[in-house]
Amino acid sequence: MTLAQLAITVALLAGLGLVASRFGLSAIPAYITAGLLLGPNEPKQLSLIRPSDVTEFVAEVGLVFLLFFLGLEFTLNRLLRSGRHLALGGAFDLLLAGTVGLALGIAAFGLSLAAVVVAAAVYVSSSAIAVKGLIDFRRLADDETDLVLAILLFEDLAIAFVLGFIAEGGGEGAGTAAIAAKVLLFIAAALAAARWLSRPIDRALDRLPREFFLLAIVAFVAGAAALAGALGLSEAVGALMAGVVLSDTSVRELIEDRFFSFRDLFGALFFFAFGLSIDLGAIADVWWLLALAVVLTVAAKLAGAQVAGRLGALSPRQSLNAGAALVAHGEFTIIIAQLAASNAQISREDRADLVAFAGLYVLATAVVGIVLMKESKALGRRLFARPTLVAE
Repeated sequence: MTLAQLAITVALLAGLGLVASRFGLSAIPAYITAGLLLGPNEPKQLSLIRPSDVTEFVAEVGLVFLLFFLGLEFTLNRLLRSGRHLALGGAFDLLLAGTVGLALGIAAFGLSLAAVVVAAAVYVSSSAIAVKGLIDFRRLADDETDLVLAILLFEDLAIAFVLGFIAEGGGEGAGTAAIAAKVLLFIAAALAAARWLSRPIDRALDRLPREFFLLAIVAFVAGAAALAGALGLSEAVGALMAGVVLSDTSVRELIEDRFFSFRDLFGALFFFAFGLSIDLGAIADVWWLLALAVVLTVAAKLAGAQVAGRLGALSPRQSLNAGAALVAHGEFTIIIAQLAASNAQISREDRADLVAFAGLYVLATAVVGIVLMKESKALGRRLFARPTLVAE
């Protein structure tokens, strides 16, 4: 990628992102669309950039910082506060959406690792889009928001394990079991560090001047990702756990403030780089899977939230609002597909189909999800009329 190509890329990302924001949509589909337009696959009319070592490195940096920031949102105190919503909401969401995803994956790819990839991609909602929607539609103070955040937190915990499995699993049973054990130990070590080392980390970071503070954080995040890679796990797991370790420190807000723009830039380039790998020619193989997945995702997320919301003392309308916030899929679905694309245990043809499915699935659910969030209160008033007293 030359400097001229970089300038064109960033300008296109900014333009499409601005258009998306004007329509109240997430910028993630816009960034993927930019990769589709400029990439080497169909359509070829605007092909300008091909995947290279540079685009792969930029995407890797973007992936690391996206997951690091998601990890910063996970705190042990928040886990304890989530309580009943976390257990009930997370369990029903996993049961319904996970089962739907696995059934779709088996129908498309048989009993294989590719089926697990589809299950994970359909299961996990977009934390970034959901939270942005809650902010944009002024719903952070609503009672059902606690359920939404609890389910997203549960998904983050579950997906940390799935990332490691999808990146390296799928081979012999013993090897896959060893990877699963390493992922669990790595996550347990990170949670223990978040619990017991937050104060020493605070003291160490407080003493650093601003310049060296920034360098220390970058070194810590990159080191955690590299450590995970050295252990045979996904670097994504390491980055996520790095955020978890720092989530309970007093400098968390300072980290978010100073690295926010950095995350947004490289995050946009990550989604763009993923778009480069999508071949629309593969839509002929996955169109039926895509159509079913979108419809069943909406049904599973809404149904799961209804059950969990009612058990959590929320009204049908509030439960509908919660379910609508979980329909959009984004960053984790793309990350899962990208990791699967580098797993040699999945055939080349299946990897191409998974990448095409994930990209188009995110484009579709992000739009549908935002529209549902925007209209869920009006829809709730039509579907669930308030009971009225009947005069005798």
